[in-house]
Amino acid sequence: MAYTAWGEDDAPAVLCVHGLTRNGRDFDALAANLSDRFRVICPDLPGRGASDWLPNPALYQAQHYVTALAHLLAAIGRDVAWVGTSLGGICGMVTAATTGHPISRLVLNDVGPSIPAEALARIREYMLASSKSRLMERFPDLDAIERYLRLIHAPFGPLTDAQWAHLARHSARALPDGHLAMHYDPAIADPIRDNPVAPVDMWAFWSRIDVPVLAIRGADSDLLLPETLARMEQSGATTLVVPDTGHAPALMDPAQIAAIRTFLLG
Repeated sequence: MAYTAWGEDDAPAVLCVHGLTRNGRDFDALAANLSDRFRVICPDLPGRGASDWLPNPALYQAQHYVTALAHLLAAIGRDVAWVGTSLGGICGMVTAATTGHPISRLVLNDVGPSIPAEALARIREYMLASSKSRLMERFPDLDAIERYLRLIHAPFGPLTDAQWAHLARHSARALPDGHLAMHYDPAIADPIRDNPVAPVDMWAFWSRIDVPVLAIRGADSDLLLPETLARMEQSGATTLVVPDTGHAPALMDPAQIAAIRTFLLG
């Protein structure tokens, strides 16, 4: 499992874990901002970015990502603050609910203990359509990948041209014929295709989390609903709603970065 690291080796550690089809370079802007005070570690989950693809696609499921991240936490060897977007937040909640975990603070970016089936069905349809699309197999150049990202990830919120270009550059992998493809194993869609869609209820995990939590919601998100955020707030979480954004805020905006930095500094 590959990762990018920022900051001094012995600084307090922050682990940033990305969403389903993304990679650790999504956190470059946040990591650069935090690197004066923290050691920021941004892994690529298995099957994404520079990490190896798994030989058995059935292993592309949350419990196996948690296991992979547990090895990384052991290598870090000290307490960490966890920033998790979507899938990365699910892994963070599971880890923080485990006895003896090293998480000191938890930032959940547009994910919570309850995920409606409708949102998961939308993600499933997108993933299955992408896995069958000839377009997804090969893009002619980075401009084509950027146009695709601007369409499919419009809910990330208002981003600058430079930010979209950054996402495109790190979302591309080179093919032998010189074309480009998305920087993840298409087989990550296999478990999604093979399992029925059902709502996710993680309140039992949530009840075991005893560290400070910052919960961020895109104002138009269909994955983290307002009533879920309200219940998280009632149980002690600090909350932030990002306007003009869906699932999930890109964490590139200065205001979003400032809120996370303030929370992590305690």
